[in-house]
Amino acid sequence: MDSRSEGSSAAHGAQDLDPPEPPGFFSRLFSALSPGEAETSPATRSAPAPDTPAPQAAFGISNLRRLRVDDVAIPKAEITAVPVEIGKEALVEVFREHGFSRLPVYKGTLDKPLGLVLLKDLALTYGFGNSGGRFSLRKLLRPVLYAPPSMPVGVLLQKMQKERVHMALVIDEYGGVDGLVTIEDLIETVIGEIEDEHDDTSDTYWQLEKPGAYIVQARAPLDEFEAETGLDLSVEGEDEEEVDTLGGLVFLMCGRVPARGEVIRHESGAEFEVIDADPRRIKRLRVRLPGSAPAASASPAPPPEKDG
Repeated sequence: MDSRSEGSSAAHGAQDLDPPEPPGFFSRLFSALSPGEAETSPATRSAPAPDTPAPQAAFGISNLRRLRVDDVAIPKAEITAVPVEIGKEALVEVFREHGFSRLPVYKGTLDKPLGLVLLKDLALTYGFGNSGGRFSLRKLLRPVLYAPPSMPVGVLLQKMQKERVHMALVIDEYGGVDGLVTIEDLIETVIGEIEDEHDDTSDTYWQLEKPGAYIVQARAPLDEFEAETGLDLSVEGEDEEEVDTLGGLVFLMCGRVPARGEVIRHESGAEFEVIDADPRRIKRLRVRLPGSAPAASASPAPPPEKDG
């Protein structure tokens, strides 16, 4: 790539008639970003007025140098992984339940990862009428990358491109697993959220799952959902104008981005279960209306964290 091009130019100088090898895609992204753009001093940045709402996270090429791996990684508690001893049927069920295309595989605990298993490899070896012989997960393992939390996002992105690996485990100073990041997570810091075939792209913000329970997009307008359900979802002591969406309401109730699977109870009796989220935002919720069957893990919302 770039190193070969530079070495070739140094060896032949002006007499080199062969064109240099074109740089990789992510190398071109880096070259498009000047140092001054990536290293703007705090003094040159305009600070928002005190009463101006904090802006949402901006996307752009500068994030490749500005953000670190731990800024985008999924926390360890939210990683879906499987033990190497898992059976074929149980593995298929994990893929079916979570909808992922690849999963980390570990021995004993997640701090002892062995590699990755791809749904494609599983299907081609043991599906489509192929017996595949006796099931062995070890034969399906592919290598996984490891990255320190301080690594710049762009560096890991280039490493993933070079080694053709789409998932990396974040390793702490003691060698234990601290999180997980995919190549999609890294690219989304530049261009925004990437929706795949399984994401709901319809204009409908919610759908009735069963009587008393809704599946709701986090961006659903709060006032419209209140009109649909007849609930008053205001939060006592907070300015109602600060919250426009259902996801914003849940964030306000928690004071943080809740983890996938977490259940938050509103003072009205409604329960919000987070069914899709990443470390930066809530995506989808299951809302149970008062009087419907409660979730076993439901708990009151903790008071929002306050600065200072």
